[in-house]
Amino acid sequence: MFEIKNITMIYDMEKEEKLYALGGFDLDLPDKGLVGIIGPSGSGKSTLMYCLSTLKKPTEGEIKYNGKEITCLPDREREHLRREEFGFVFQRHFLVPYMSAVDNVLVAAKMNDEETVKRAKELLTGFGLTEKEFGKRPAKLSGGQRQRTAIARAMVNQPKVLFADEPTAALDHENAFAVMEILKEYAKENLVLVITHDHSILKDADCIVEMWDGKISAVNCIEEKGVELE
Repeated sequence: MFEIKNITMIYDMEKEEKLYALGGFDLDLPDKGLVGIIGPSGSGKSTLMYCLSTLKKPTEGEIKYNGKEITCLPDREREHLRREEFGFVFQRHFLVPYMSAVDNVLVAAKMNDEETVKRAKELLTGFGLTEKEFGKRPAKLSGGQRQRTAIARAMVNQPKVLFADEPTAALDHENAFAVMEILKEYAKENLVLVITHDHSILKDADCIVEMWDGKISAVNCIEEKGVELE
């Protein structure tokens, strides 16, 4: 699904000492599966996610998504790609505080018809929220419920790629485990990229890409998933 060639991201270009967030590497990612991108703070893992999702443009290199080069797409095409194909989950839930749980899911939906409302409620139910909690605002939900609502919002359009940046960092162990079970299930038919510094949440990952100082230090994956590093 993703073919990455010589990807480089340089910050502080105008300065004598440039900061290499990504130091130039090749990587191929599969069409589906749970892929962990792991490394310490400053390793470049979030920058890689932002480049893959077209939220940032790399300084050099090429990223192909389903065979199409996406780094040089016009803004409107990048926005269309993110809306039609990608979903996002972050460490903080970023729910709209004055909206109910179900409305927070629907705010990201491409359509707001009866079928979409039904899907939003089915997602929330599947993630352990009750009908009573559908109408609650974020302040009245627990931390785990808020994060699961955010995941439902990311999934409401059934994206082919789900980007999850530190999705369990603000959760206790029980809720972190529940969130990873949701992501693992979704990864059976789609690609889920989990960016994290925590090895423990990736115990069931199909592939783990380890990063250090803007480069890939190791790739460990189940053979049939086909992640390739050059």
